Amino acid sequence: MRDALTDVPGLLVGHAERVGDGSLTGVTVVLPPAGGAVAGVDVRGGGPGTRETDALDPRNLVGRADALVLAGGSAFGLSAADGVMAWLEERDRGFRVGPRAGQVVPVVPAAVLFDLGRGGDWSRRPDAALGRAAVEAAGEEVAEGSRGAGTGAVAGGLKGGVGTASLRLASGVTVGALVVVNAAGSVVDPATGALHGAPAWRPTAEVRDAAAERLAAARQESDRRAPQSLGGPLNTTLAVVATDAALGHGRTHKLAGTAHDGLARSVRPVHLLTDGDTVFALSTGERPLPEGEAGVHAANEVLAAGADTLARAVVRAVLAAGSCETPGGVFPSYRELYGGPADRQG
Repeated sequence: MRDALTDVPGLLVGHAERVGDGSLTGVTVVLPPAGGAVAGVDVRGGGPGTRETDALDPRNLVGRADALVLAGGSAFGLSAADGVMAWLEERDRGFRVGPRAGQVVPVVPAAVLFDLGRGGDWSRRPDAALGRAAVEAAGEEVAEGSRGAGTGAVAGGLKGGVGTASLRLASGVTVGALVVVNAAGSVVDPATGALHGAPAWRPTAEVRDAAAERLAAARQESDRRAPQSLGGPLNTTLAVVATDAALGHGRTHKLAGTAHDGLARSVRPVHLLTDGDTVFALSTGERPLPEGEAGVHAANEVLAAGADTLARAVVRAVLAAGSCETPGGVFPSYRELYGGPADRQG
């Protein structure tokens, strides 16, 4: 196993980013097999930017996704999904609306995070071309840290990024998660300097105090270079949790909801008005669950694993992120300031 979302058979992940010349942003695409996967979503942040999430409502017609797009650029970044849709249409992948080849409408739910101006130029954000580049790059290996949608991500003043993790249950079911950590809240316990998602490792008091001073100075400098928007920092953490268990449409939505518990354990506070925290869920349906009471127990194991795996993916994202300085701000990494667990998984 890769300890990645792509341990769920059939799923691929692709990143594309733009860095330099005022840019610090990117796109991440999760690509299910042809025919798509059962999909759900749970939006809990107060300032979300999303597209096609209503198509995933169990009361509605489609209920499957041909790809998922996570992007920077705030609402402007939703245009990245256009490039993914075009790529899918060219391959006759989507919801069929006519008998001929190409008569499909690809279902591509998307969610965006706020990274405007972090590279120095407010107008540099993802577009359809960057979305196409991300889906064309989709593969089984998943790069972490400041890649794709995590390129311009920041978490409580620290550099954020992409993280992924997976777990195989005793039943043989696989659960995987991918997260883009870009939070208004903090991933660090201010009393100990430990990551909320990995409290067993703690820096010394000297390291913690020095890190707090350096982080405060970096935030001050970032505010000087690019003053914060009205109402304070604007962020959003995005995630995808997936499994090969056959959950059905309703329970796939439930997986998206319970996975938010993983965010609540590792980012504090979370789900604020200035966040747009969104979790998608996918079920490829390759492993049927038992009927009756045994099926409920099996589904509960998957739901619990989704939250656990997402919390670990947050830790991996923060530990994999590298420090970054641009005309738009100074964003030190957790490792630069605090060190960190020898095992990147936390």
